[in-house]
Parts: sequence; C-alpha cells; structure tokens
Amino acid sequence: MARSYLDPFPLPGPAQWANQDLVGLTTGYDAPLVLRAYANGMFPMPLDPEMTEGLEPGEWIGWFSPVWRGVLPLDGLKVSRSLRKSARHFEVTVDRAFEDVIRACGDPDRHDGWIDESIITVYTQLHGAGRAHSVEAWTRDGRLAGGLYGVAFGGLFAGESMFHDPQVGRDASKVALMGLVAMLRAGGQPDRRLLDVQWRTDHLATLGVEEIPRDGYLRRLRRALALPQPPWQIPADWRTSCVPAAPTAPRSSRLPIGPVLG
Repeated sequence: MARSYLDPFPLPGPAQWANQDLVGLTTGYDAPLVLRAYANGMFPMPLDPEMTEGLEPGEWIGWFSPVWRGVLPLDGLKVSRSLRKSARHFEVTVDRAFEDVIRACGDPDRHDGWIDESIITVYTQLHGAGRAHSVEAWTRDGRLAGGLYGVAFGGLFAGESMFHDPQVGRDASKVALMGLVAMLRAGGQPDRRLLDVQWRTDHLATLGVEEIPRDGYLRRLRRALALPQPPWQIPADWRTSCVPAAPTAPRSSRLPIGPVLG
C-alpha cells in the first residue's frame, strides 16, 4: 500500500485548480487520502497510460473535480411508470454485499471500465471503516440483480458506480438508486444533503441528474459535510418515499361567490 497521506495533504486546493476536470496527480494513494479528497471536492481515478506519457513510470492516479459537477437533487429523482412497476419485483438492502457490488461494477468486460484491483482494495478498506457503502437490489429468489456503491461523509454521498445484471434485472441499478434516495431523504434535511454522481450523462439525466458549476458544488459540499450521516437502513416505504409527494394547491380562504341576500 502507498504511504499514509494524512499529513501533509499532497493535493492542490481550489485556488490552484485549472479550468479543467483533472486537478491533481499522485503516484499511489490510500484510504485516508481518498477520504480527505472527497471532503475537499475531489475523487480519484486511475489514468490511462497515454495520459501519463512523459512522466516517470509509476501508478499515476488522477484527482478530478469536474468544472461542471453532476448531482441528483433528493427531491428530483425521476421515476417512470415502468420503473415503479419494476421496483415491485426487487428487494433493496444496504451493505449486504459490498465486495460483490464493487467487483460487478469493475467487470473488465464493461465498456470504459476503470475500477481496478487497487480501487477495490482502497474502497473496501473505506467500507470497513464505515465510509463506503453499497446498495443492492435482489430478485425475489435471492439473486443479486444490481447495485451501486459510493463514499459517505456527513451529508455527502458520492456515488462511484452502479451495475445491473441484464439477465435478471434490467432496471435493478435504477431500483437501487431509488432505495439510496429514500435512505438519504430519511436522514433529514434533504435539501442540504448532496448526492454527487461526478458527471452528468444522458442516461443519468433521464433520472433527474443536473449539472452545477464547481464553485456552487463546493459551497453545497461545505454545508453537507456539517450534517450527520443518515441511518444506513432502507426505509420500508422506499418505493414511494424516494419521490416526494407533489404539492397540493393551497385551499382558498375565500368563500364561494353566490347571490347577495337582501
């Protein structure tokens, strides 16, 4: 394992960041550094060898803070009618199968896969420390159909990756997201909590993910970090509580207009 990066912090702060998503480089990393990076608005990804051409050989890790950050407002999850129907066929749990989830997310056959053994090792350590969590979607006969994992820090949940098994759960990753949103909402102050998904993609946009500028993200991050973590338990009503009820029109205090009595 790489040396501990607890002190000094080797990554640049926002004042030194260029106007690009990649804001830092290190050779090697460990769980304490990763956790501190999230608290400062960054996350790690192994770099493609082409991106480190000309640098000294080593395990170069890129640290990213996207100029435009993808976030999912906890009152903005879009649940289609078909997804509501799919959710009836799954049960959702938290932290029951973390290693299975992260390894499924890191399947080497996945397109543009980036989760390697070092990522699995570090995030499994964070899971053991109570700082990384998985949400699983199971079929009625007990098969793992999909899931997601991410890092938690106060009111921040930084989603890292999600997967579904196309043979048994086409919508299973979305169902796991429903469970996650319900759980975060149950932690209270959902308007101050932050569900970070790194980048907005066309697929994530269909679920309600929005883009916010980096400085806005950092302001929201500071507020979120001050909150307590949510209870790591899926609410019994997760299928409905993941989406807030539509506001009802206020009742008028005026009396209906009728004929004037003489």
